[in-house]
Amino acid sequence: MTTKENVLKVLQSLPDDACIEDAMERLLFLAKIEKGLEQANAGETISHDQVRENMVAWLK
Repeated sequence: MTTKENVLKVLQSLPDDACIEDAMERLLFLAKIEKGLEQANAGETISHDQVRENMVAWLK
């Protein structure tokens, strides 16, 4: 499915009273999921332990 087809599918799935912001929010959410899946498939991930270490450092 092309990007245009995905966008049209998302827009058609929104309720009739949805505003432009609703559509933009949904499209951005789905784009971020798609990007994350691409990164995961490319092996661009970090381990759970590394996330935990990062969180400890950030919260200090």
